Amino acid sequence: MDRFFDRVQSFTERRLTKRKAKKLAAKQNRTFMGEVLGWLDALLFAVVFVFLLNQFLIQFFVIPSPSMLDTLLVKDRVLVSKLTYGIELFPQGPKILDSRIPDRDDIITFYNPEYESKGPFFNIFSQIVYMITFSLVNIDVDENGQMREKLLVKRSAGAAGDTVTFRDGDAYFKYAGTGDYVLESDFRAQNNLSTAPHTTIEDRAYTWYNAMGRINGLSSKGVTTGNVPRHLVADYQALDESVTFYDYYSYNKETEVGRMMADPTDMVCRGVWAKYQIGIYVPQGHVLPLGDNRDNSQDGRYFGPIDAKNINGRVVLRVWPLGRLSFLINK
Repeated sequence: MDRFFDRVQSFTERRLTKRKAKKLAAKQNRTFMGEVLGWLDALLFAVVFVFLLNQFLIQFFVIPSPSMLDTLLVKDRVLVSKLTYGIELFPQGPKILDSRIPDRDDIITFYNPEYESKGPFFNIFSQIVYMITFSLVNIDVDENGQMREKLLVKRSAGAAGDTVTFRDGDAYFKYAGTGDYVLESDFRAQNNLSTAPHTTIEDRAYTWYNAMGRINGLSSKGVTTGNVPRHLVADYQALDESVTFYDYYSYNKETEVGRMMADPTDMVCRGVWAKYQIGIYVPQGHVLPLGDNRDNSQDGRYFGPIDAKNINGRVVLRVWPLGRLSFLINK
């Protein structure tokens, strides 16, 4: 028996010595170029791994604007599920597997319809840099160094078949299958949906803003200050300048009213005004994205419903700051 253990010990020592010798030889033969290639290989693997992770499974996203206050604050970092609405084969490419339409109230990320591309090479390169740095580095900035918003995050507020109109900041929905417009906040309360969408501008402020828009429309048609109706001048002069103005949708709407007041025969103005009055219809395969901060959100009111094919993913988790770590499903 002792002879058997001696043989095992001898065999083990020879094997370990041989392995150690191989490692030592490899270390001694390693060149500078070999070290560089080794690091490049590891870096390339990390880049490919992170890119695939971000493209097909999850993606980190930094909230760039106050449009989703108070649900999401500027510079919050969120985790986006890339699996919920189908997997893109490549950025903005066709989807495979499940490609369902977002449910009403989902918080989604989607490609900005108003984004001006700098070319396919820059788009791909900037996207890779953004992904592999987990959203820490974004080279896609404007001439002032401000981040350009290729992706937007909003709430899926309008579903297929809905018609939505806006009056003094409030949204009114004629939901699919119904015949009457309903105040959105009432519908949300009755159907246990999120109450996060809100306005902060006081109702009386719209008297001032509407007057400002109408005066702008009259002026654009050549109406002089002396010929502007007195009640509009009085409302404008009562403008409380301490109130910050953001709702450009209402302002633009009232501007069209002013243009029609100046020239009721202008059919172009009447056509634009009719679109505001009728509202926004959401066709099949689309959703209407709106920000929770309705007073200050560049959303579907301006660019209309978006095709579900352009939806990037669903926001599921806030990961930063750590003190506000929370799931965002059903928020």
